[in-house]
Amino acid sequence: MPVGILYIDDVFYFTSGPKTRKARNIARNPNSVISIATHDFDLVVEGSATKVVDTSHLQRIADAFKKEGWEPTVVKGGLTAKYSAPSAGPPPWNVYEVKPETIFALGTADPYGATRWNFQTSTRRK
Repeated sequence: MPVGILYIDDVFYFTSGPKTRKARNIARNPNSVISIATHDFDLVVEGSATKVVDTSHLQRIADAFKKEGWEPTVVKGGLTAKYSAPSAGPPPWNVYEVKPETIFALGTADPYGATRWNFQTSTRRK
């Protein structure tokens, strides 16, 4: 399912209503994949999704979303706004962060090819 993604300081952020299938799936298994298509290559980002609940962290994310044209407000444990994607469910929306553990780049234009990067995280399973 396509979702709006925000990228700040090497971390990806997205929102979802607490009763959505996405939120329930993350609660059961936080392993996540984010796919990003560009003209020259596609990215596949793997990492664990973690719910953001710290108010100052949520405010920083809300401020970054505002720079992109969406006007969310921080409420206890999430964000609210005049609108969001219908698939996000009703507000307030949870905010999740995904710190990349592995990123794949797949060429979609000449010279094509593929590569992979692995990142160490403090929560990475051994």
